[in-house]
Amino acid sequence: MIPITTIERLANHVGETVTLRGWVHNKSSKGKLHFVQLRDGSGYVQCVVFKGDVSEELFEAIGHAGQESSLVLTGLVKAEPRAPGGFEIGVKAGDVLQKVEGFPITPKEHGPDFLLSHRHLWLRSKRPWAVMRIRDCVISAIRRFYDEQGFVCVDSPIFTPAACEGTSTLFEVNYFDDEKAYLTQSGQLYAEATAMALGKVYCFGPTFRAEKSKTRRHLTEFWMLEPEIAYATLDDVMQNAEELLCYVVKSVLERRQTELEVLERDLTKLHSITAPFPRLSYDDAHALLEKAAPGQHKYGDDFGAPDETILSNAYDRPVMVHRYPKEVKAFYMKRDAADPTKALCVDVLAPEGIGEIIGGSQREDDLELLLGRIKEHQLPEEAFAWYLDLRRYGSVPHGGFGLGLERTVAWICGLEHVREASPFPRMMYRIYP
Repeated sequence: MIPITTIERLANHVGETVTLRGWVHNKSSKGKLHFVQLRDGSGYVQCVVFKGDVSEELFEAIGHAGQESSLVLTGLVKAEPRAPGGFEIGVKAGDVLQKVEGFPITPKEHGPDFLLSHRHLWLRSKRPWAVMRIRDCVISAIRRFYDEQGFVCVDSPIFTPAACEGTSTLFEVNYFDDEKAYLTQSGQLYAEATAMALGKVYCFGPTFRAEKSKTRRHLTEFWMLEPEIAYATLDDVMQNAEELLCYVVKSVLERRQTELEVLERDLTKLHSITAPFPRLSYDDAHALLEKAAPGQHKYGDDFGAPDETILSNAYDRPVMVHRYPKEVKAFYMKRDAADPTKALCVDVLAPEGIGEIIGGSQREDDLELLLGRIKEHQLPEEAFAWYLDLRRYGSVPHGGFGLGLERTVAWICGLEHVREASPFPRMMYRIYP
């Protein structure tokens, strides 16, 4: 029996005859030879079809098979350092399952709107192929990291009865019996509940923000990792975030070299992602901004994209900015006992202009203080009754953070726009396909 294998496993079959199943990525012909660059989702390989080695029908069929025609090819695996991927297939038999002509995504230039409208086909091109495989590697590394650290995955609900971080960025939906519900902005509050049951947890799933923002850093639907740790301080949260990012980048460098090469990523920038990360207080960060761009940032305000760019470009690895003014942070963040005007929070800014990829904090564990904040922010107390119970029964210091998957992938891949890091991006003016 001739084994059916994938392109990424060809190294295990040098000198053997195998069967590959895939699609024509590119093709050229010279007389009695067809050179087919085959893709199968796991990689790319050159298949050489010599007229004398195959049936006349197969040779003719391959000659008329355009880009994205589906093929099953059987042939001898040869090591060929000059070929893409380092291997070559000498085809002996096969079948053209479907002959394709006029594939819309061709080597010619297309604008971003055309490519996004044809995202279902554009995903087959080399660049998005590489990005999606790196995204998968990031996801698996995250899960492996937390599994090794003894965390339990307990995903939070998508439908929520109230806002987590303010009502202006919620997508409202009609629930049953005219009840209003909202698509989640964050799974954090529910992760806090599961942390009180299981100690160390994380949730990892889609979140939704109805921000009317069209910047290269924003999507309306994105995936977020949210670990939550019982008996944790802000320092514990920062340490966990630092260890996670180092682990993820190391995993991508080890497992996705080919894909990083396709993206022409500067690997020296990724090899520099090692601990410790620089840690700046908000006050120190403001002072750095004043020196770099006097008058651009007003003390007391949150940092905007230009501010984050200046701060992140000052370092060759992520920078942690901690202890922001309490007024610019969420109601659930604990105040700093040493300076009650500050929240015990941290934002992690990725280098190369990506900006914030992590936002976290130590949570307020005092019932009366938290109740006061809910009233202060004019949030519906009844919707948070269950959340307040976490402070009534066995409250402990605890904390966690949220990591935006697409921004993290965009940073690691060196992408200009976060939309490339999502298989089907949802933005303010795009919900198709």
